[in-house]
Amino acid sequence: MPHTSPAGKSGNHRPHTRQEVPSGHDPFMEEVLTGLSQPQKQLPCKHLYNDTGSRLFEQICSLDEYYIPRTEAAIMESCIGELAGIIGPQARIVEYGSGNCEKVRFLLDRLPRPAAYVPIDISGPTLLAAAGSLAAQYPGLEVLPVTADYTSQITIPNTSGAIGNTIVYFPGSTIGNFQPQEAVRFLSSMAQVCGPKGGILIGVDLEKDTRVLHRAYNDSHGVTAAFNLNLLDRLNREAGAGFEPDGFAHRAIYNPFAGRIEMHLTSLRKQAVHLDGHTIDFAPGETIWT
Repeated sequence: MPHTSPAGKSGNHRPHTRQEVPSGHDPFMEEVLTGLSQPQKQLPCKHLYNDTGSRLFEQICSLDEYYIPRTEAAIMESCIGELAGIIGPQARIVEYGSGNCEKVRFLLDRLPRPAAYVPIDISGPTLLAAAGSLAAQYPGLEVLPVTADYTSQITIPNTSGAIGNTIVYFPGSTIGNFQPQEAVRFLSSMAQVCGPKGGILIGVDLEKDTRVLHRAYNDSHGVTAAFNLNLLDRLNREAGAGFEPDGFAHRAIYNPFAGRIEMHLTSLRKQAVHLDGHTIDFAPGETIWT
């Protein structure tokens, strides 16, 4: 059974983490092999966020071309009075895909006496470092990090004190990474976490000029390309794959039929990649949808 560490002492809460118990199979390898066996090869976007990927994504968020963080911050600033009134005092904030825990500071600084913060992220070292820093700066806040894939079933740790509403915080328009049926299941799981009196605070990007989108996901500094290509390095290190990163190129395109940006890794030549006893063939121009 997963173990949840007890809460810290009042007024000086130290972050704790709940680790998943490994099962008899490797879900990472299973997901990779299943995805690369599809007619349109694909890999779950969650695998972009290892330690290196998480650091690269932080750099992306500071790029001029990547408008989402600035736009979202402006919306939050203009609406925070109304949001604070709806959320209420002693709230428990559960953030999915918390990364470096920077965005939640806006809420923590403006909500009336938030009681607890539960950051959930797949990158354990990044999460624990960020949660530790946050706990030190907010000594009256109970910080309970959970290292997990937030698309799986997650047990939210119990808090030591009384809480008001539970708010699931999911900024950044990440909901756009889900297929419609997946999004419905995911939002339903969020609703179970926040309960009938809680709520979901979620970022959703709107369709806009494709030139704006192209610049945002094909930045001039090549950071998004490095972020995407890092997935191949991760597969080589962690799964013993034989990808040659210089044999692939980052490509981000707007899909007008689905109304979304798609990131791909495009094979630059005919090649074969060996992975866990399997051979995966690539034609020139064939892509992995990440």
